[in-house]
Parts: sequence; structure tokens; C-alpha cells
Amino acid sequence: MDQLLYYLQFNFVIYALIVGVLIALCASLLGVTLVLKRYSFIGDGLSHVAFGAMSVAAVLHLVSNTILVMPVTIIVAVLLLKSGRNSMLKGDAAIAMLSVTSLAFGYMIMNVFSGSANVSGDVCSTLFGSTSILTLDIKEVIICIVLSVIVIALYIIFYNKIFAVTFDETFCEATGVPAGRYNFLIAVIIAIIIVLGMNLVGSLLISALIVFPALAAMRVSGTFKGVVILSVIFSVICSLVGMIVSILASTPVGATIVAMDLVCFIIMWIVGRFVVKVD
Repeated sequence: MDQLLYYLQFNFVIYALIVGVLIALCASLLGVTLVLKRYSFIGDGLSHVAFGAMSVAAVLHLVSNTILVMPVTIIVAVLLLKSGRNSMLKGDAAIAMLSVTSLAFGYMIMNVFSGSANVSGDVCSTLFGSTSILTLDIKEVIICIVLSVIVIALYIIFYNKIFAVTFDETFCEATGVPAGRYNFLIAVIIAIIIVLGMNLVGSLLISALIVFPALAAMRVSGTFKGVVILSVIFSVICSLVGMIVSILASTPVGATIVAMDLVCFIIMWIVGRFVVKVD
């Protein structure tokens, strides 16, 4: 406890905890929708696309990688959600193809054009997370807060529409609800979360931040609203505990958070086996 209180005196630790909690909260909101729409791995595919875009941005020496990474990820997210319907290339196949291609392309670009003396280390840090979450400045924290507030506000405002689109797009269109418009909104929010989350857990682990809390909540709740609320609670607690453990034990941030999510899922699975689900 003394060691934790000592670290909490530093602004960079406070910044990291704030950003980590906000990213976890936003990821858990859309995680429920993605799991129910059977797009659980879209986070993994988009994170690899973001990695490829980040590699190009690094080679071009852009002032901010987000200038390139964010729009590219949003465009691909929209295309992926559209590929699930009336397409020769279904959603899971499209995700698999883009995931592998983007990962290979990004790694090749960094090896061929990067001027860094430690390319392997840079790639590993980007894929699995690094200490970048502990080196945030106040500007980056403010950007994260603003984007997180926008994501949360959009989800709350369009909650009923997102709920409807999640379960039956055909019925939505039949009743006059533009399902395509709300799928576009979901895609944009997912892309924002992916880009923000890469600093926290890395490209390869971001899907766990999206999927695990939703799956854990589904073990103990039988309603959509209950699953969303529990998913947020589990995600925030696991991220907060994971980051604290990482700081105190000097373990990788991303891997530690995912380990906490896994422990949470196992506990909720056991509870769900012996306790009646709550509403």
C-alpha cells in the first residue's frame, strides 16, 4: 500500500489510470453488441489494420499517428460491418483476410523503411502493449477524455437504436429505422475505441478488452441492459486492478489487464453455474 501511494504521487500514473479506465469503459459498451452480432473478432482485425496504418505513419514521420490511423480504421470498420450482409466475402472471412494482411504489411513496412535500430522491439511493443500508457502527457489525456465522453454520450443517446440493430436489422428496416446508419455509427465508435486502446494493451490484445467483459457479464445476467452494466463494471475493475498490479509488479500492462479479464470470466462462469442469473 505504501508503494502504491508513493506511485500515485506522480502525474503520469494518474494519467495512465484515468485513460485506462475510460478506454475499458468504452470498449465494454460496444463489446456486448459485437459479441451478440457475432463480430467478436472485429476488434482483433481492426487493431491489425491500425497497426499497418501506424507503421505507414511512422515511416512517413507524421507528427501524430492518429491523423492517418483513425480515418483508415474507421473506413475499414464500416466496410467490415457491411461485408456481413449480401456479400460474397462474409464478415469472419473478411476479418481474417484483413487481419493477416495488415499485420504482415505493417511488419514488412517497419523492417524495410524504418530507421529505428530496434525494429523488433518497436513491433513487439506495438503488438503487445508497452510503457507508452505511462508516458502520456496532459494533451493526450484530454484528447482521450473528450473522445471517451463522445463515445459514451452517443451510446446513451442511441441506446434503443443500437439495441434494435444488435438483435434484428431486418425488423429495424421494416419499421423505418435506418439500420445502415446505426451500423455506421457502431463502426465509427469501434474504430475510435481500437485506436485509443492500442496504447493500453497493444494491437494483439485489444479484442480481449472488448470481448472478455461482455462474455463474463453474460454468465450472470439474462438481459441486455444487465449485461451492458455488468460488462462496464467488470471491465473498469479489471483494467484498474491490472494496471495497479502492472505498476507494482513491473509486469506488461496489456498482458496483466487481459489476465485480470480472464480471471473475472472464470469467476463469473463458476458463479453462473450455481447462481440464478440476475436481470
